[in-house]
Amino acid sequence: MNILVTGGAGFIGSAVCRYLINETEHHVVNLDKLTYAANLETLASIAEDPRYSFVQADIADGAKIGETLRKHEIDIVMHLAAESHVDRSIDGPAEFIQTNIVGTYRLLEAVRDYWNSLTGDKRDTFRFHHISTDEVYGTLDFNDQMFTEETPYAPSSPYSASKAASDHLANAWHHTFGLPVVLSNCSNNYGPYHFPEKLIPLVILNALEGLPLPVYGNGENVRDWLYVDDHARALVLVATQGELGRSYNIGGRNERSNLTVVHTICDVLDRLQPLPDASSRRDLITFVTDRPGHDLRYAIDASRIESELGWKAQETFETGLEKTVQWFLDNQAWWGPIRAKKYSGERLGQRKAS
Repeated sequence: MNILVTGGAGFIGSAVCRYLINETEHHVVNLDKLTYAANLETLASIAEDPRYSFVQADIADGAKIGETLRKHEIDIVMHLAAESHVDRSIDGPAEFIQTNIVGTYRLLEAVRDYWNSLTGDKRDTFRFHHISTDEVYGTLDFNDQMFTEETPYAPSSPYSASKAASDHLANAWHHTFGLPVVLSNCSNNYGPYHFPEKLIPLVILNALEGLPLPVYGNGENVRDWLYVDDHARALVLVATQGELGRSYNIGGRNERSNLTVVHTICDVLDRLQPLPDASSRRDLITFVTDRPGHDLRYAIDASRIESELGWKAQETFETGLEKTVQWFLDNQAWWGPIRAKKYSGERLGQRKAS
């Protein structure tokens, strides 16, 4: 099959592209706008593969999307392109509205026009997979159960609100226009090639450089952590085998508080690359003012994808984090220029309501 991956130069999108080329026979078209968080170096290992091609374009450019769909005779669209950082959405919501809502709308319309032009098996087997986040469900208390596919949406941040809107658009295009749509919502991803504005890579790099390790509030906020390669496998399963009109929650069943995550990173680094004075990197932890509207807990119930599609996370949090820390130790050539030119670790998302 010919698969179009939007946002394929991003963290999760690049993992999907690498998985599709390395583990399947599919042809992959990576369409990416190349914003600050995109990096084609994450795709260097597959860039010359004859089954891979790259198109630089904005998902809001309907004409370019349509041209790409027709030129490459696309069978499946996997839509990952999005602005995705909560803190940035607090500082500047407009980009999130433009990309995640308007961009998804224009992409859906271009895809619908293309799908309506198809005939026979090509039309019958076409799929649009919309990839989203567990943050659309809002927050859980510690005594609550986990998010399921039936959990009502209650987004808290501009980011999660924009993703909830895009989910609703994809569902509406399925129910109103018949577009063959399948959805998935994932928990927090981590792993190699992770842009260092997010918690795990930020803490790893700050710890390596002897900088403060910022922990919001008292560090009690809990997230379910999912190794990115496990997520890539799940996404390809959903895209190719998921039931149309259905959503699938994808999580690693690895709930950890933010403070526990930071402690674990410090301990792994202290073991793999001890400090000269044998001190603990835990001493670098600094508790900072919590971010506005910080959700307390996310937890995914992945029973549906496990039972219906046979997927299960292969990495525990401990094994996945060990691989992640080691990757960052071995790949300063990748993250060094990012820290120097794109994002040096400054605090984001401190804007208060007026």
